[in-house]
Amino acid sequence: MARRRHLSPEEADLWRSVAQTARPLRAAPIHLPEPTEPPKAPEPLHHARPRLSPFVLGEKTRAPERRDLAPTLPQLLGEAPLQMDAKTHGKMTRGKLAPEARIDLHGLTLAEAHPELIGFILNAQSQGMRLVLVITGKGKRREDHGPIPQRMGALRHQVPQWLRLPPLGPAVLQVSEAHLKHGGSGAYYVYLRRRG
Repeated sequence: MARRRHLSPEEADLWRSVAQTARPLRAAPIHLPEPTEPPKAPEPLHHARPRLSPFVLGEKTRAPERRDLAPTLPQLLGEAPLQMDAKTHGKMTRGKLAPEARIDLHGLTLAEAHPELIGFILNAQSQGMRLVLVITGKGKRREDHGPIPQRMGALRHQVPQWLRLPPLGPAVLQVSEAHLKHGGSGAYYVYLRRRG
């Protein structure tokens, strides 16, 4: 035999509201528990910010707020720990050191660029080079209508990842955005480890 279940106060209130709209088949009343205090709503968090900016009825539409969800590449590269000599790094970032070799990946797809980059970096290291320049280009600007910001330049964002992962990670000592005279934000200085 099934155990008899009692209605919670919310269920009893719901039943009362439904029962008022229904026509009874028999005259016997159903006994429900008396309503108790309604449950308290959870208190709002004081540190929570409103999800949307205030909007007044009749106000003209506004452009959506743009939020960059992740740090920019220059910020990430700048925050990376310094693995090389600070004096040499300073010269390199000011454009005072000339790269010994360069590769231009500008215009290639990710699938085409990755093997080219691997071959270039490993060859440069085997020839004893220390500073090479990898040109990615800045990427094409496109209309971005979505709520999530779209990054510009697939190669520009992917190359630093490739330089950290095997097989290139062990060969690379430091990656830094190039000086303006060597391509600025469309190129990277890659400082290679000595072959050991």
